[in-house]
Amino acid sequence: MSHQSSPPRSRRTIEQALAAGRLGVWPVVCIVMAAAAPLTVIAGGATTGWAVTGVVGIPVGYLFVALVLAVFSVGYVAMSRQVVNSGAFYTYVTHGLGRVPGVGASAVAVLAYNTMQIGLYGGFGKVSADFVGAHTGRSVPWWLCALAGWAVVGLLGVRRVDLNGRVLATLLIAEIAVALVLAAVHLAHPAGGHADLTAIAPSRLLTAGIGAVLVTAITGFVGFEGTAVFSEESKDPQRTVARATYIALAVIGVLYSLCALAMTVAVGPGDIVAAATEHGTELIFDLATPYVPSSLLVAGHLLFITSLFAALLSFHNTAARYFFALGREGVLPRALARTSVRSRSPHVASITQTVLACVVLGVYAYAGWDPMINLFFWITVTGGLGVLILMLVTSIAVAGYFLRPAHRATVGAARGVLAPLVAAGALGWILAITLQQFHVLLGVEPSSPWRWIFPAAFGVTAVLGMVWALYLRAARPAVYAAIGAGAHQTLLDADASAQAGDVR
Repeated sequence: MSHQSSPPRSRRTIEQALAAGRLGVWPVVCIVMAAAAPLTVIAGGATTGWAVTGVVGIPVGYLFVALVLAVFSVGYVAMSRQVVNSGAFYTYVTHGLGRVPGVGASAVAVLAYNTMQIGLYGGFGKVSADFVGAHTGRSVPWWLCALAGWAVVGLLGVRRVDLNGRVLATLLIAEIAVALVLAAVHLAHPAGGHADLTAIAPSRLLTAGIGAVLVTAITGFVGFEGTAVFSEESKDPQRTVARATYIALAVIGVLYSLCALAMTVAVGPGDIVAAATEHGTELIFDLATPYVPSSLLVAGHLLFITSLFAALLSFHNTAARYFFALGREGVLPRALARTSVRSRSPHVASITQTVLACVVLGVYAYAGWDPMINLFFWITVTGGLGVLILMLVTSIAVAGYFLRPAHRATVGAARGVLAPLVAAGALGWILAITLQQFHVLLGVEPSSPWRWIFPAAFGVTAVLGMVWALYLRAARPAVYAAIGAGAHQTLLDADASAQAGDVR
């Protein structure tokens, strides 16, 4: 009888196991940096920030946010060494605050990362359609370009994760190279013949409206925290996640600040707001037009598109792994935890995310809604808000986890408790400002109901997640007990199945 029970155990273990040991530090760095979409943030995020807030200090704002997130990362990576799970935020909140809040956080994570991913299709479709129209003279609907990107993302999503890493690394290196070349050109041709670096002065953080600047800046970093999502597929989870997190954060912070500063130098700090308002996302290219070959500008525009695509692929992988983690533990249907025997990708979770994106794109195309404002801008900003909420709650959870003496054997109070609490205070302040000024980020009137509808969606989602956890505790106690167990639960379930076979 015991011999007959072995195949179910082996099959179950394989079907719910990701590919271990396929990702080193740099592939993980490339995956999460691609989610941050450097060229998109520099060309679009910084210029939008100047135009919307009217505040010059965007460059120093990026550095300040990088510092806050570095403090957040101290406890985050300490937690990642002790809890290796592709559920990341969800799992950390579960271990730090309990299963009910953990499932609530998982619901917020699923909503946040799916909105970030799907919202990007609006920008990708519109920018791609404009590029095709400008270079071929043919008008192409945005949704057709979006669907082309959707098909490629869907195909790569079910392939080996290291293949995704190589694709993202290639695109990332190219877009960073172009961004640095453009920054060098801007710095070499300062307004008035003198490089004015006052946009990066710390005093800029004390000017009115800096809160909106920080909110704008922090959305540009969303994605760096995804390092922990790939912990189960890393070669050395104890070191890979930590190193990748700090490297990605440092590179992103310096790159954003440098490129934004370079634009203020080329225009002059006093004129950057007007220039950003007039030129929009073309500012970074227009400033370099007199000094570089047209082929470089074409390449830059093309890499702007690939930057959006890279972010789409990266967030697709992150969202799919949240589906996978929740399916593996029975919080969502267990079918989501099935992985491909050949690629070990979470192919059912990946296909689920792909189908969900297709449905939303179909609704937007049929309704004729604006892809840039109503899909790209509104939905990705809302997704960024969700990730900000998750980082705040996770900071509190990490502190709660390491308050227990049994968990502080290798982590001191400074890293395990003090740093997360400091991060929670800073992130809480930024979240409060975000909610207060959310209408500015959406570009709507203060009286518009949308300024509350989008943030309230996360509150409703969290409550529904916690209610579901309470239901699981009452009706399916075995599932409830396994919440947060992660990869270990695969083996536990397999053992239980094997034992049941022995009894029969």
